[in-house]
Amino acid sequence: MRNVFAKTVTELSDIYPELVMLAGDIGNRLFDSYKARHPDRFYNCGVAEANMTGVASGLAASGMRPITYTITPFNTVRCLEQIRLDICYPDLPVIVVGTGSGLSYAGLGATHHSMEDIAILRTLPNMHIVCPADPVEVRLALHDALQLGRPTYIRLGKKGEPVIHASDPDFRIGRGITIRNGSDVAILGVGNMLATALQSAEQLNHHGVSAMVASLHTIKPLDEELLAGIFSLHKLVIVLEEHSLIGGAGSAVLEWGSLNRVDLRKLTCFGGPDRFLYACGEQREARASVGLTSENISQQILSRLQEPDAPWS
Repeated sequence: MRNVFAKTVTELSDIYPELVMLAGDIGNRLFDSYKARHPDRFYNCGVAEANMTGVASGLAASGMRPITYTITPFNTVRCLEQIRLDICYPDLPVIVVGTGSGLSYAGLGATHHSMEDIAILRTLPNMHIVCPADPVEVRLALHDALQLGRPTYIRLGKKGEPVIHASDPDFRIGRGITIRNGSDVAILGVGNMLATALQSAEQLNHHGVSAMVASLHTIKPLDEELLAGIFSLHKLVIVLEEHSLIGGAGSAVLEWGSLNRVDLRKLTCFGGPDRFLYACGEQREARASVGLTSENISQQILSRLQEPDAPWS
């Protein structure tokens, strides 16, 4: 994802002369092409993310289109006050990009995990939250965020994420993308968990369960039309995210469902537990430790479908 981000932002810098990149002492070689083309529009702000956010807000207030970029917890939690007051309060067109989200940096320990960022940032008025599922969505999300011209948080994985889309889908912030049709279960994959959602759907298919899969790439604002449709048509609705169960995409869907009086007995959310992960290891090991594997997810869905007191029984 991060390689496509760097390539796309370099291409967009030729289209938008007001685009400015600010990095928190990361990705210096990643942006070599950008700096070669526009050396006066790239700033390495060092390990001073709060200051970087304040600089970005000042540039935006002066008519520029800044993008801040660094490892997710350092670009969100560390500078929350500046995002809240310097970007969101004046509704400035700053794009905050966090790389290595969720458990992507599992090997570096809890300091580099970001299992709370969606929960925190979606409480901020004017903020838009976008979680691209693959490199294709990363490119399209950047294009749409620049056209939107509002405070936007783009949550990236790290590297090596599989390409889901064979061609460009109709990507719009606030509108989900249906990847696979199905009639029994609807699985909403958030960000880089979409590949796992598709694997779970395939495993369910072997058990005779038809699973629809969609990319719920925007958490704020939610695609209310998509949600209304799947809750009315499917027995189960699954939200799958590499984020804490507290306050994430699943919580956002719960809040929407409560306001719109849908049957929330259909909803099951998969995410991280309310605890820190103290061990270090690869991302797949961290996911397995909290149950974010396709095998566990498909098995849990099958168990739910077999509950005798379920609303569809």
